Amino acid sequence: MVETKRKTPKGSKLPTGQAKLGDFNINPEEMAQLGVHFGHRTSRIHPKMAPFLYGIRNSVHIIDLEKTKEKFKEALKFIQELISENKILLLVGTKIQAKELIKNVATECGLPYVNERWLGGTFTNFETIKNRIEYFKDLEKKKAGGELEKYTKKERAKIDQELKDFEFKFGGIKNLERLPDAIFVLDMKKDDLAVKEARMKGIKVIGISDTNCDPTLADFPIPANDDAISSVKYILDKVKEVIKKVKK
Repeated sequence: MVETKRKTPKGSKLPTGQAKLGDFNINPEEMAQLGVHFGHRTSRIHPKMAPFLYGIRNSVHIIDLEKTKEKFKEALKFIQELISENKILLLVGTKIQAKELIKNVATECGLPYVNERWLGGTFTNFETIKNRIEYFKDLEKKKAGGELEKYTKKERAKIDQELKDFEFKFGGIKNLERLPDAIFVLDMKKDDLAVKEARMKGIKVIGISDTNCDPTLADFPIPANDDAISSVKYILDKVKEVIKKVKK
């Protein structure tokens, strides 16, 4: 079933205003303009999201942006502390519309990321994953050093395909030497396995929680629209801003 595109409900009245929260400038009015407040249709509500709702307009749940501001501030403060302590934050976002965005943010901030498919066992079977990554890096090194020239054209083509497959699977985490201290998940329903594995391994979870998600699965939930690229970009831009400020 194709999901109907969420539009601004007519007659929607939202909490607005601008507030400077510590080092974080969170603007509910700007968030409203970018669609951060749009939830899903009322039939798709997760009951634990009820405390974060502002109301209903045209059968669509509206997220209370004052609550978003409050929870987002907590998440940003945690990220600030994490980075200042040289701990590892892994970004996870495999939705088609957010793949390049999360890759760019991670690259700019020097963070590991997963933007294609979450491989089962990435956390729970980390040593095996790490061994595959070491093999991948060794192949890259051999190719760069010209060591593969001794193979036939057919054999080199096979190795090139292997490298391509490895890049798809492990490209964003190939420099991850140990389990991260926290993960930031753009869609906790789509990447529920990442959330589950993180919780199993005691890794802190920061996650955008749309109205169809269980916010209690994250240590730092951010009530917000996880479908609109404008909403996701606003949140990631704030995260990037905080990390860059710490790394200066």
